[in-house]
Amino acid sequence: SGSSDPYCVVKVDNEVVARTATVWKSLNPFWGEEYTLRLPRGFRSLAVYVLDEDTIGQDDVIGKVSLSHQQISAEPRGVDSWLSLAPVDPDEEVQGEIHLDLRVPEQGHPRVLRCHLIEARDLAPRDLSGTSDPFARVSCCGHTLETAVIKKTRFPHWDEVLEFELAEGEPGEAVLSVEVWDWDIVGKNDFLGRVEFPLDTICTDPTKGWFQLLPFPSTTEDRRGQLGALRLAVRLVEDRVLPPHYYQPLIQLLTEPILCPGQSPAGTALAVLEEVTSGESRQDVATKLVKIFLGQGLAVPLLDYLTTHELARTTDPNTLFRANSLASKSVEQFMKVVGLPYLHEVLKPVVNRIFEEKKYVELDPGKMELSRGRRGSLSEAQVRESSLELLKGYLGDIVDAIVGSVEKCPLLMRVAFKQLRRRVEERFPSAQHEEVRYFSISGFLFLRFFAPAVLTPKLFSLREQHANPRTGRTLLLLAK
Repeated sequence: SGSSDPYCVVKVDNEVVARTATVWKSLNPFWGEEYTLRLPRGFRSLAVYVLDEDTIGQDDVIGKVSLSHQQISAEPRGVDSWLSLAPVDPDEEVQGEIHLDLRVPEQGHPRVLRCHLIEARDLAPRDLSGTSDPFARVSCCGHTLETAVIKKTRFPHWDEVLEFELAEGEPGEAVLSVEVWDWDIVGKNDFLGRVEFPLDTICTDPTKGWFQLLPFPSTTEDRRGQLGALRLAVRLVEDRVLPPHYYQPLIQLLTEPILCPGQSPAGTALAVLEEVTSGESRQDVATKLVKIFLGQGLAVPLLDYLTTHELARTTDPNTLFRANSLASKSVEQFMKVVGLPYLHEVLKPVVNRIFEEKKYVELDPGKMELSRGRRGSLSEAQVRESSLELLKGYLGDIVDAIVGSVEKCPLLMRVAFKQLRRRVEERFPSAQHEEVRYFSISGFLFLRFFAPAVLTPKLFSLREQHANPRTGRTLLLLAK
């Protein structure tokens, strides 16, 4: 069809940790999915593979983007850019570790290199069974020896000792190479990884432990840019979590202006936070603040404090809460934390119906498809009319569900919005501004809560998959 059904798989040190939804029939997919991964401190790399989902047969690998621990940690603000997809060579897709004991005993003549191949773990599966038939091949000074093949396992236990006689004058610059292969009865064996050691190092100091298997040096031609690009935002945050009492002074400092409202607002920690946070970090700061104050039972007073100070700075009610201020971001985050189950109860029935019905909806004459199947005889006006009817029907059901859900709306949200309405009335008391009290609430509740969830249900966990292009267009028009 000249298209793909792409999805992404996220791997940390070759272990799959996340998978995005599939975006159907698209060469320019948008996922917009965010994952928080708890990683071991010693992790080595993060890789994102882009695949094309096939209903028959195996999914095709389009390409990958790989970032080392060093690359990510070198950017304190994180990596956020378009990165070219690199081709995926099976010989480079190795994983796992091998357990070795390598030594040259001091006694004896001639000297003997003793290689104890103990076991390996987490090898890549190369057979249809999801396992491999691994054996190890050891090469040194022009000689090669192999272990036995262990069938159907990714965790082979060889416990074999292979010995090499060392000629006079060695080691010099000689290298010991240990390769792991998957034995195949038909066709060539599959490479599983390798590790190398300078022989002089082993001669002077026995080498024992687990070693990461590495790929062969790449011989594939560089096709970066020909396979497309992936936009990624990756940030590494190393947190040290201390016992709770260490945080009490900070919590006391943050909550002080709310618990003791007498002091000058300009000098409070919350006021300083707003001054020093940039647009990029404001979302993070708001998220942390809401969680801290929810834990202290002070979320509603926090929102009241922030929105009151924003009201004091606002002269034109038409611009109220339109900017991505700390107050706006905090209310938005508060609704997501407190109101997500409520959002699901209100929107899920209608959203599910839109996904299941797959109706054709289009209002833009430039995008209408009039010669499609049974619509071949429909005019532009007829398509527009039927689309309007469908949109009104869906929208009517959504509005009815919202209006009828007052008792289901979380108490904390209702209290917060009641307080917000009171503050707006105090700030803009004149009759000409009577409707501002409602706009201030609907700006949050509809523009920052219900409408985004209608637009991209997957990001609010209303659906497991993203919408196909037709359903996505319906949701976009509905959200507008």
